[in-house]
Amino acid sequence: MANKDINIALLVGGVSSEREVSKASGESVYKALNYLGYNVTVIDPAYGLNQPGNVTDFFSQKDFTEMSNRNYIEVINSALFDNIDAVFIALHGKWGEDGKIQSLLELRDIKYSGSKVLASALAMDKSLSKIMFQHYHVDTPRWFVVEKDDSDLRLIQEKIKKFFGYPCVIKPNDEGSTVGLTICRGDVEVYEAVEKARKFSRKVLVEEYIAGRELTVGILDQQVLPVLEIKPKSGFYDYEHKYTHGMSEYVVPAELPAKVSEHLQHQALLAFNSLGCSSYSRVDFRLTSDYKSYCLEVNTLPGMTSTSLLPKMAKTVGISFEELIDRIIKNALK
Repeated sequence: MANKDINIALLVGGVSSEREVSKASGESVYKALNYLGYNVTVIDPAYGLNQPGNVTDFFSQKDFTEMSNRNYIEVINSALFDNIDAVFIALHGKWGEDGKIQSLLELRDIKYSGSKVLASALAMDKSLSKIMFQHYHVDTPRWFVVEKDDSDLRLIQEKIKKFFGYPCVIKPNDEGSTVGLTICRGDVEVYEAVEKARKFSRKVLVEEYIAGRELTVGILDQQVLPVLEIKPKSGFYDYEHKYTHGMSEYVVPAELPAKVSEHLQHQALLAFNSLGCSSYSRVDFRLTSDYKSYCLEVNTLPGMTSTSLLPKMAKTVGISFEELIDRIIKNALK
């Protein structure tokens, strides 16, 4: 079947805190799919049946109608998906990366890109991911979870000192792009950090801080891509450093001893497979000065602009952005 005979629905936007990032990914993916000759229908599930009439409106920062996660149900159950061969999910964060949209597509028997329902849900839940990492011998920082009803600040502070001490990382258990993340350096910062994380998640992850280098490894069809190092110009790799041009430097392949790179790639594939991921993902690490690696998380729907990290790694081994998008679609169609 030629690409011109294949109908692709491209999902962008959504209701998560990463809505604008999703639009950026979606616009790049849309251009690639058009270049490849696919028939593309852009859909923002947050809008429900009230979709924009102009394609460019999907990628605009202005929203023209009320958005809701309830809209996902009516739009996926609508005629918009009747003749769709596969869906490219360019959503990020909650209601896109966590298995929910995947479940709705499964119920309609529609093929889609990326990992399936359970793997998506596991990867989004950082605590459950880490439990699986431990079982499969993927090294990960020590952690504990603060439940929604846990309000004893003194107990949280005592657990931090008992398990790993300061500095520590406090973040939502199921958000991406470092949204709601704080690096705490003492007791006085804990309350505010927990409350900040609770704005985005019912559960809060309190994690050992690993001093060292920021690294990531891409996976495509079980092929492990070269290790990429992220060098923030200042501070740490937060939301601003991720999405502001010029705030970070990227080195790929990372300048590492061969054995260290091989170990990181092995750990990345192990983490990917431990969660049951498929097609493609990006696995994030911290690396200490003595080359001890710690897996932070698996991103099952990583950023997909032409300058995002996974495309950078793919380009290093001769895979263009368009070829990367094509391979992801071909995987979905299998």
